[in-house]
Amino acid sequence: MTRPELSIVIPCFNEIENVRAIVAAVSREAVSHVASHEIILIDNCSTDGTREAIAEICRGDSRVRAIFNNRNYGQMRSPTHGIYQARGQAVIGMCADFQDPPAMIGEFVALWRAGAKVVLAQRRSERAGIALTAVRRLGYAVLARVGDYPVVPGATGFGLYDRAVVDTLRTWREPEPFFRGMVIESGFPVALVPFDRPPRAAGETKNGIASLASFALSGLAGSAKSLLRLPIILALWGYGAALLAAIAGVLGGAGALLWLALILAMFATVLLFLGLIGDQVRLIGERTRGVPLVIEEARLNFPDAA
Repeated sequence: MTRPELSIVIPCFNEIENVRAIVAAVSREAVSHVASHEIILIDNCSTDGTREAIAEICRGDSRVRAIFNNRNYGQMRSPTHGIYQARGQAVIGMCADFQDPPAMIGEFVALWRAGAKVVLAQRRSERAGIALTAVRRLGYAVLARVGDYPVVPGATGFGLYDRAVVDTLRTWREPEPFFRGMVIESGFPVALVPFDRPPRAAGETKNGIASLASFALSGLAGSAKSLLRLPIILALWGYGAALLAAIAGVLGGAGALLWLALILAMFATVLLFLGLIGDQVRLIGERTRGVPLVIEEARLNFPDAA
């Protein structure tokens, strides 16, 4: 079947207060800027009536499609699965709570038509609590320091991805996809659009400090594989310190330094083997990816060919 020019993927979890409004707003923007579009709502097992509202929306508009997950798969796997199911020549991923403004869709599309393969919204500011802001800054600082590739600070994943980008990332079969990091790792050029992120339109946030910390740890594990080799580096430093202590002990006749050298060498040996085991675990993980991102309970309005 002919691909729509644009797909907009909106993950949902207990968004009964926002889902109808976000679909209406996104539809208005899409109609104004592209020749054809589809909206994919992927629901992470909502319990507040969101699914019933989505089913009603789908009955009224064939361009709106739905995926119902059989359980909550978290905020990494479900949105990424939704993006992978999109058929558009370009795909936009955004939240359901209006913190990702639908009004930016036109700017994304214009940059994409001008040649950008990836367009990311970059948060300039956001009204958030001190603790939440501190957790975010700490996460970005750690990723910048130890990550395998640079992550764009303030980019939450709200943006547009060309078909080539989506098809490339889909082949990676990441079991816990840190999508915004994968986009950078893929090497496609990125255009940034600064914006001031508004507060939620309605409802309560699902991203508390605990969930953001969990997300950051998953992102760190997925985008900083070099950490698995950190024990090897520490072991080398340990051996160096042991050697210096042994030399000092021999030259100075200090038995305590010789004992210190022995203890350092023992700890360095343990760290070395831990590092080697960690790197083997990493290689095993790289070679055995096969877990589906989500298991779907139902689909609505998807063409049979898809």
